[in-house]
Amino acid sequence: MRKLIAAINMTLDGICDHTAGIPDDEIHQHYTALLSNADTILYGRITYQLMEFWRTLLENPSEEKSMNDFAKAIDKISKIVFSHTLKNIEWKTAKLANRDMKEEVLNLKKQPGKDILVGSRSLIIQLMKLHLIDEFQLCIHPVIAGSGLPLFENINDKIVLTRLKTKTFSGGAVILYYKPAKK
Repeated sequence: MRKLIAAINMTLDGICDHTAGIPDDEIHQHYTALLSNADTILYGRITYQLMEFWRTLLENPSEEKSMNDFAKAIDKISKIVFSHTLKNIEWKTAKLANRDMKEEVLNLKKQPGKDILVGSRSLIIQLMKLHLIDEFQLCIHPVIAGSGLPLFENINDKIVLTRLKTKTFSGGAVILYYKPAKK
């Protein structure tokens, strides 16, 4: 069965804000490699629309190779978008989900292929409540945002995790790898 990995950037105070982190070449390279080990990524509407930024780098490349490499990797991976408001999607490698989230994810996990990523805060919360996440990769940036949307909002049940490993970046960010503990 394929593994569902929740991979997200957040601040030290637990805020998920794509503008609050401190991305650098090393972090872009990490996420490019992560995308190459997966073949599907799940997004909610807001994160999907934010990620469309990377399409612009395909036509007008950055001076930073790591950003261009990430843009190519994110363009290539299949994207499934969960939205009640979007009616169509222009990104060729993206499609709107046509089932409810639980059914879609369970179906994907049964199919052959590489890992499945989820990179949207709202989807991570929903999938946590459904107990469908197999691994968490939380990239903690050395920033205190002070306000914003926390990752672990509206979680009512205690969830015990087992640390798999950590990865430290030279810029101070740390990725914490966890899996849900067996009950």
